[in-house]
Amino acid sequence: MWSSSNGERDRVERAVGRAFDHRPVSDPEAIAALFELPPRSAAAALLRAGARELSRLACDGRAEAHGQTAVNVGPCPRDCQFCAFAACNHVFTEPREAPLEALVAEVRGFEADGANAVFLMATGQYPFERFLERGAAVRAALRPDTTLIANVGDFDADQARRLKAAGFAGVYHAVRMGEGEVTRIPVARRLETMRHAREAGLSLGTCVEPVGPEHTTAELIEKLLITRDAAPAYSGAARRIPIPDTEMAARGIVSELRMAHLLAVIRVVLPLSIRGICTHEPNALGAAAGANLFWAEVGANPRDTAERTERSRGLSVPRCREIFAEADWALLDGPSAFYRAVV
Repeated sequence: MWSSSNGERDRVERAVGRAFDHRPVSDPEAIAALFELPPRSAAAALLRAGARELSRLACDGRAEAHGQTAVNVGPCPRDCQFCAFAACNHVFTEPREAPLEALVAEVRGFEADGANAVFLMATGQYPFERFLERGAAVRAALRPDTTLIANVGDFDADQARRLKAAGFAGVYHAVRMGEGEVTRIPVARRLETMRHAREAGLSLGTCVEPVGPEHTTAELIEKLLITRDAAPAYSGAARRIPIPDTEMAARGIVSELRMAHLLAVIRVVLPLSIRGICTHEPNALGAAAGANLFWAEVGANPRDTAERTERSRGLSVPRCREIFAEADWALLDGPSAFYRAVV
């Protein structure tokens, strides 16, 4: 649908204009109207263009590529049905831990490739003390100015402070789509962890994810407003990647164009103090619609049935940077500006 009504185009122009004026749209009905624009319409194209310019302004025109590696792989009792680690999906049936030497080599590889931040990810049941021990060892192996981020299960206030003391600058945490229904984790627990992170001085990264075709506008708005109210370093949108032979896979996958539209809405609705807009997996459509953060991945990956995702779905830091360059983004050199931002 190329044509759009004058009302749709006016709505987009008003929403984008408000965002530039630091008065982003907050009314749920107005947000719903943006989400429900047909992605192929002229109004949606105008929205994506506006979101791209807002992202450029928010991050001083410099996109970032971060790198993530997994400390372990195995069946997780949290049973997030969209995840390859979920015990119910029977993908990884035996727990295995990455050797510390391999973790150090991988994160140093990210440094050498120009990653702006390094993430350590663990499955939901991985022992916190063990994660802390290995995180401290990785921190010691990195350059002092390298930004280290934890992507772990839920934690309490004391554990949040200990993550900070171990050298983590921040955490990734989200209230996922269908949380508490297609996962065994209550929404309240996820929100509590996000609060503990902020109170401990850890920067928070989050996202509206993983989006599937069945998710309603109401749930998209709910999760978007959760990310806004969390005052994160970045937010964004990521689609659900089907795990073969699962009930979730039968629900299908959202197109990259649809995801580019969703993340454009998210950029327009979030304040410019939230400098980063992520999308995953990396793609040029997303970058052209305002995404300024991608992840490279090695080791295990919750969207991949291969234990070494770099041989399958995972992209490298150089490849992420190439995709950004194809969308005419300049790249930040050095430590992440998102996690250093005061929000």
